[in-house]
Amino acid sequence: MTKVRPLLPFGVLLPLCLAHAELPPPFPGDPEQALERTCFQTSQPWSPRGNLRSDVALVYGIGPSLPKRMKSWRDRGYRIHVMTGVSWGEYQDYLYGRFDGENHVDNAQTDRDGKVISHGGDVYYMCPAENFGDFLARGIQQALEAGAEAVHLEEPEFWARAGYSEGFKREWKAFYKEDWQDPQATVDAQWKASKLKYYLYRRALQQVFDHVAAFNRKTGKKIRCYVPTHSLLNYAHWRIVSPQSSLARIDGCDGYIAQVWTGTSRTPNHFRGVGRERTFETAFLEYGAMQNLVRATGRGVWYLNDPIEDNPRHDWNDYRTNWESTLVASLLQPEVAQYEVAPWPERIFGGKYPRGAAGAKPIPPEYATELQVVMHALADMKQPDHEWDCGTRGIGVLVSDTLMFQREQPSSSDPDMGHFYGLALPALKRGIPVTPVQLDNITLPGFLDDQKVLVLTYEGQKPQGPEVHDRLAEWVRNGGVLLVADDDRDPYNQVKEWWNDGGTTAMIPLRHLFAALGVADDDFKEESPLLDVGKGAVAWLRRSPVDFSRDASASDEFAATLKTAVEKSGTPWRETDHLLLRRGPYYVAAGLDESPAGGSKVLEGRFVNLFDPELKVRTEVAVSPGSRTFLLDLERIKPGQAEVLASACKALPKDGTTAWTVEGVGDTPAVVLIKSARVPASVTLDGVPVPDVTHDAENGLLYIRFHNTSAPRELALSYD
Repeated sequence: MTKVRPLLPFGVLLPLCLAHAELPPPFPGDPEQALERTCFQTSQPWSPRGNLRSDVALVYGIGPSLPKRMKSWRDRGYRIHVMTGVSWGEYQDYLYGRFDGENHVDNAQTDRDGKVISHGGDVYYMCPAENFGDFLARGIQQALEAGAEAVHLEEPEFWARAGYSEGFKREWKAFYKEDWQDPQATVDAQWKASKLKYYLYRRALQQVFDHVAAFNRKTGKKIRCYVPTHSLLNYAHWRIVSPQSSLARIDGCDGYIAQVWTGTSRTPNHFRGVGRERTFETAFLEYGAMQNLVRATGRGVWYLNDPIEDNPRHDWNDYRTNWESTLVASLLQPEVAQYEVAPWPERIFGGKYPRGAAGAKPIPPEYATELQVVMHALADMKQPDHEWDCGTRGIGVLVSDTLMFQREQPSSSDPDMGHFYGLALPALKRGIPVTPVQLDNITLPGFLDDQKVLVLTYEGQKPQGPEVHDRLAEWVRNGGVLLVADDDRDPYNQVKEWWNDGGTTAMIPLRHLFAALGVADDDFKEESPLLDVGKGAVAWLRRSPVDFSRDASASDEFAATLKTAVEKSGTPWRETDHLLLRRGPYYVAAGLDESPAGGSKVLEGRFVNLFDPELKVRTEVAVSPGSRTFLLDLERIKPGQAEVLASACKALPKDGTTAWTVEGVGDTPAVVLIKSARVPASVTLDGVPVPDVTHDAENGLLYIRFHNTSAPRELALSYD
């Protein structure tokens, strides 16, 4: 490599960075910003530390300061969405009667001991009465008038342990036309409480979306509505009820933000009897569940990535390692190409961690660089082609929103969600990109087209209507293979529901499904697990799927039956110790620990490692157990004039020139990697020569390093 000049000392650069940060001109508009590829959320006005240069700023929180905060980001060239909590927030005006003259504290979610459930202080989780929906709609009106292009109502959450407030008792009476029952008294009462909670937040969201729709009709605007939400898997694991797939029945819902991050995905689970954090695997399944929520609905989903997490007691190495795992998990979903690159950027680039510890440190410079390189690469993920190297594809595990309905006393499903992870992890650990498939949505046209084998249990969940059994039976008869794992011991089989005509018959959900398939218990033989049904087949393992998560030999037995089912579908069985996906010129890979599959994957060629703040070229990359990889393949870059390949800042090309407008998070180290076969005669930043420029002649790459400022500057190359 040719080194052009040494870098100026940090102490010399810092005053220059701060001076530039005071400059007022906004960043020039990116013509592709209308695609809204990336976004981030912040409750603060614009600041150098929050200047991520995504397409969209999600300005958080309704209230008097909202219009001014929105304007501060708009003036800097961002598209503006507004986000606020739907279940909690700074909603004291509602609680204490300043909204409508009535005190509404009795609408705060309350547990069996009479304790109000809080998000901190008097920021309570709400039982959303209709007047609470009216309150939210009035608050959102402020955002509409201030020019928001979309509104996001995040986290419709009702705790499973709640259901004891006077407000909830009133809603029970109105919904069921009967007196309230203690949710923990019987499984019927717990089931009914969960169904009501599920309905109440759907109603609240519909109220606000109706308000936005009315505003659109009146003004001719097209303001969109989104629901940022945790995954079904996480909400069930954390014992929370949320509308999830039922939002498809809400008019005016344009999609979701999949709130998956280290904090959700590090929740421990069991595989082969070992309980521990499996951040990558859990995140992969969580993102997959969210993608399946919108498949065939015409709606969109953004994937959240968080470079730290809500728990401030971890160190930067922990945050970085887990972020790389969740980031790779999100990129292994090629159907999705929109990302929330960070929540609360000020706490990332301005915080010190572990918070409160004597050795708390600000973000390491190399991590700040890596983050910005990746954040800007995420804007390029809508690629025309992709290619997998992994285990067998086309395998799904059916999940229903009712996973959230059986999570409390008097009889809770497995606390570690073994009824799901016992079915999913044996496949995923063999390199099979198993997909959570939303049972509630399978009647949508084309929803099951990509599935060859489906795995189902009714332990811990139940079908919401008979139509899903009709669709499953049709799918099997057309060639699908259904693998059922269930021991019939779930007490919720007996709740008064559609499958037993309100408790008047002894029918349970699994027998209703068998009837739709035209099979009976005695048809299943132990020596021959698969039973032909039309062109397809069904198998029944008469044991709890939790066993497969708790016992190594049981896990292997399940995997062997799954292999038989896959081969029955006419699909070759393949195991790997990795998941590898090419998206255009990018490679995304995860090496799997605990994998029974042997061998290792080695990529050869010329790759830029986007997790390396130095952006070094590597000719060989091993996808080893536990590794997380995000690469740019130089062999897939077309030759031509100078082009930015990766950058730790926004680099917007100026038409017809070898110049770019650059801007980033203030006072962070930037690197810009440019395709350039020749050494330029000069490299300048706002007309001043850049001290640190290196040319890699062998690979035709130019490395330009400087410190970011939060105001735009012109980076220019001259070859004269």
